[in-house]
Amino acid sequence: MSRTRRKYNQYCGLASALDIIGERWTLLIVRELLLGPARYRDLLESLPGIGTNLLAERLKFLTENGVVRRAEGANERGYELTAHGELLREPVLQIAHWGLSHLGAPEPQHEVRPHWGFLAVQSMLDQSRVGEFDECYEFRVDGSDFHIRVEGGRATTHEGRCESPAMLAVTDARTFVEIGSGNLSPIMAVVSGRLSLEGDQQCVQRVMELLGLVDGEVARGQVRESV
Repeated sequence: MSRTRRKYNQYCGLASALDIIGERWTLLIVRELLLGPARYRDLLESLPGIGTNLLAERLKFLTENGVVRRAEGANERGYELTAHGELLREPVLQIAHWGLSHLGAPEPQHEVRPHWGFLAVQSMLDQSRVGEFDECYEFRVDGSDFHIRVEGGRATTHEGRCESPAMLAVTDARTFVEIGSGNLSPIMAVVSGRLSLEGDQQCVQRVMELLGLVDGEVARGQVRESV
């Protein structure tokens, strides 16, 4: 039995958007689908605590409102964002970036998934800090591989590994999110053995600046001492 949805009843674009995506779990479902089509059971596994009935209800509502559709061309059909749903990418990434600054220290009950690190990198990229070098930076986070490619004055993110990365970072998902939130500096993560970095000092500096982890002058001093 479907429940009656409460609406804001305000003639406003923001209120209209929140009528669709403002309920608990909805944007987290969108987050998962921003990484590509996903099967129902994969969504359930990546959203611990949602419950199967609630996930089904949310997917049904998002489908009815043109945000999500059934994915085609797979052995087992999953779900994917529509073109209309894909328009949520930049707003969701900006909200995720904003939220990083509000993350405190992780607690034992906090769940973390390595693919969330991929979205974190997307949200942290500062295109105004792209350098003049065409190069690739690779990240391996709990078996999930992704990379940043800088080419032609623009940085883009991609799943998988890249050939001959100028920098390679290997860590676990919890450490990765702690670094992104500013609760753990990359240098302290290296010193404590939680992060492995391969690459010359200047390259590591460029990556940290590109992701807004440290200011350039600070990066130069820290990288020289610790990497």
